[in-house]
Amino acid sequence: MPRLPLLSGTRIVVASAPADARILRPPPPGRATDIEAATREALRFPLDGEPLEKLAAGATRATIVVEPPSLPIGSVLADPRRQAIAVVSETLAELGVPTHSQTLLVAAGLARRASRPEIAALVTPEFRRRFHGRVAVHDAADPALAGVPAEAPRVRLARELVDTDVVVVVSAAETVLHGGPATLLAAADAETQRRATAGSLLETRGSEGWRLASLVERTLAALLPLFGVSLVLNHPQFTGLLRGYPYEPAAAERVARSPLRLAFSAAPEAVRLSVLRSLRGTRTASAVLAGPPSVAHAEALLRAIELRGATLDEPFDALVVGIPGTTPFLPREKPNPLLAAHLGLAHALGLWRDAFPIADGGIVILVHRFRRVFARPTQQPYHVFFRADPIARDPQLLAAAEEAVAVDARAIEEYRAGSTVHPLLPFRDWESCRPALDRVGAVYVAGARDAAVVRQLGFVPIGGIGGALQMARGHRGHDARIGFLLVPPYFPLRVGSGET
Repeated sequence: MPRLPLLSGTRIVVASAPADARILRPPPPGRATDIEAATREALRFPLDGEPLEKLAAGATRATIVVEPPSLPIGSVLADPRRQAIAVVSETLAELGVPTHSQTLLVAAGLARRASRPEIAALVTPEFRRRFHGRVAVHDAADPALAGVPAEAPRVRLARELVDTDVVVVVSAAETVLHGGPATLLAAADAETQRRATAGSLLETRGSEGWRLASLVERTLAALLPLFGVSLVLNHPQFTGLLRGYPYEPAAAERVARSPLRLAFSAAPEAVRLSVLRSLRGTRTASAVLAGPPSVAHAEALLRAIELRGATLDEPFDALVVGIPGTTPFLPREKPNPLLAAHLGLAHALGLWRDAFPIADGGIVILVHRFRRVFARPTQQPYHVFFRADPIARDPQLLAAAEEAVAVDARAIEEYRAGSTVHPLLPFRDWESCRPALDRVGAVYVAGARDAAVVRQLGFVPIGGIGGALQMARGHRGHDARIGFLLVPPYFPLRVGSGET
């Protein structure tokens, strides 16, 4: 019976997997490429359209749109996107747009606006020394956002995207809602971004977020030259005790049996959190592609799925997912219960292609304590879901609460000041869970310490993984297909290809 270490908050929970369970782990990191050389080549030879040299001809101003490295989830020593940003800036300078005429636009969507240290971490030390241009952090609630001619609905964008001569997007191909044209969408007004959801994070079909992102791209491309650079990131590589984890079965067994794990579990939470933050892996990129943002991003995403994904022949009846003690956005903090649910239901179970990884009416088992903890001040807008009247499963209460926060001047000002996330983000996060909730029969929370908060989200609190598996077999039958998802890193799942 395999012993599997699952990250549950800041704890490592060891689960005894049934003999017939399928353990899903990501493939090991792919071969690294030279980021600087690959980026320069991509700028000269895009997949489609004109190279950057021609698009920037005659330009005197340029905007480089970048994304905070919130995805992939996990701590790394240096993000490859930093090098690509530096190369793009250097190339623009060589083409006649000096750095003092360049604007670095940080598009964080509805997440908390980036602070000065977070902005500095987006680029290399050398870039910080030589860059003399302007750095702008997008404000989704800015009344001065530029209205642009577009198809319905009306979209307003950061002025840095329209008051310029050329726009270059630098991002990583993570999902249809992260990277490429979605980075442009993350520089739009809050109401437009609120609608950016998707049934699958890896398929454009039926994705309102991809439709809106493509709309923004087409609108901008009609106004000025637009170019995209998309990176295909590898999974992180760890050293020390985590060497080979979670890619190798022997590494998982080594972590599960290590006496250091017992000492780690017995340590205070602050110590565990400090240790986890110190375990930074090394992340590389396997390719850099360029062209129109949607073209480069789509091709890079397909390559990322092949490189980083796992395959299963048919959906599971029950799937166990460990939830780490971090948020899906920056700064990395302990997640409140809604964000813990979002990590499991919207993110981990959103990374599928061809078919949903759990059979209709199946069971999701989230391994997390679901404590009523809201990091101050960033996560204060999430409190609205956990007041006296639970709103998560009541459409009328949910709609009324969203209407109220949308006009809450104090909450919006706190977002604009860089203190909290935008008040609409919790509602989009919860709606992002809807595709999974509409398919599964129940969500069990194994190890829950606050049963009331679990029930407020419509889930079932259960003491441990063993009890949850027994209930799942009782619901789905003794021959139910059981799966364990070893994350992070989160990885794509291709379902129903006939392979195992």
